[in-house]
Amino acid sequence: MFGLRGVGGRLYRGEVSIDFVGRQRTWYTISGIILVVCVAALLIRGLNFSVEFKGGSIYQFPATASMTAGEISRVVTQAGGGDSTVQHLSGLTSQWQVQTGTLPTGVSEQVATALEKAFNIPRQNLVVQVVGPTWGSQITTRAVEALIIFLVVIVLYLSLAFEWKMAIAAFIALLHDIVITVGVYALTGFEVSPTSVIGLLTILGYSLYDTVVVFDKVRENTAGLVTSQRSTYSDAANLALNQTLVRSINTSVTALLPVASILFVGAGLLGAGTLKDLSLVLFVGMLSGTYSSIFIATPVLADLKEREPQYKELAIKVRRREAGGRAAQRAKAAEEEARRTGTTAAPAAGAIPDTGSPAPRAGGTAPPGSPSAVGADPAEGGDAADDTGEPAADDELAVSATQGATGAPRRGTDGTRPTTSRQQPRRGGSAQRRPGARRKRR
Repeated sequence: MFGLRGVGGRLYRGEVSIDFVGRQRTWYTISGIILVVCVAALLIRGLNFSVEFKGGSIYQFPATASMTAGEISRVVTQAGGGDSTVQHLSGLTSQWQVQTGTLPTGVSEQVATALEKAFNIPRQNLVVQVVGPTWGSQITTRAVEALIIFLVVIVLYLSLAFEWKMAIAAFIALLHDIVITVGVYALTGFEVSPTSVIGLLTILGYSLYDTVVVFDKVRENTAGLVTSQRSTYSDAANLALNQTLVRSINTSVTALLPVASILFVGAGLLGAGTLKDLSLVLFVGMLSGTYSSIFIATPVLADLKEREPQYKELAIKVRRREAGGRAAQRAKAAEEEARRTGTTAAPAAGAIPDTGSPAPRAGGTAPPGSPSAVGADPAEGGDAADDTGEPAADDELAVSATQGATGAPRRGTDGTRPTTSRQQPRRGGSAQRRPGARRKRR
């Protein structure tokens, strides 16, 4: 108990998280397989409706040691009852129950008389119930109408209390529960009675209650989400699921324990009847409702909300922020690892490694003593003019030769200083070869 309480607290605070919404494809696949099997069972086997729906006669009498299901069915068929369903009801008193189709009044009396004579049953111990087909069709119509009204009211209520997308998600979860519950009846062949319909409406209310609890927490977590941009809608909805997970499990287990006791213990002791019909549909429906409220309703809601433009843009921003945070964490981890091992961290992408030599000067000239200055080819200076189409370096040498040792330009014969123009630094191949020409001048 204390361990479960601790896990619940960690789930509520977000310290531990189960990605329900992120794995919706898995849950959809599981539900799809179950729904396909249930629909196939409905189409192939159909439902076993009770006499209240299809009409007919019911004969119930105490059981004796000499009675068998085959013998009872043979007596009914010989008396004109046609095909019949024979069940042995075990409980406080052992009894046999025979169901036939709709029979005329005279034929029904013949079947009762045949059973009395064949098995020596006193008349007062043979109970006969006749249900007309009109009453059965009315029950079916009313049940379908009640189900439709229930679903419409639920959709309207959720649309007003929450929003229409939450109503759609809850409606899909309810249809999911209905198909699975009815499919289980088709697979197992259990009889569908009016009591089963009452139980079906009950479990739909239970499933809806659990879904509304989760949706209320989702609405609380997503309030102001677009403005704060703290997480995506799917992340906030998944957090709400984790926060209400323990509550859903506790509620489901608490409700399933007494239902299971009625189904497996009470029905086994008292036999088939109202308790068995009611407990079976409640047990199957509660299991399906718990599953759909966690794995179907909220993931469907998140899918619908993530299609809105505002939440699409929010998801993009959150992903970018998370990507930047992860990159910073990786860089910090690499730096700490390098500091721990005493090695130099690898340079970032686009960084120029340090080779230990000074950087070249502006204009492409290398400092004296560098390999590019010492090892330059003197003949490259003359190639610059040929390659670039600009004045050769010898033109500069001719101007520089008129300068004195102090660097001042020499005067001409008329006493005036020659005018020299400062050339702009060259780029490209000629700038790479200029140091060779200066070396030649020295």
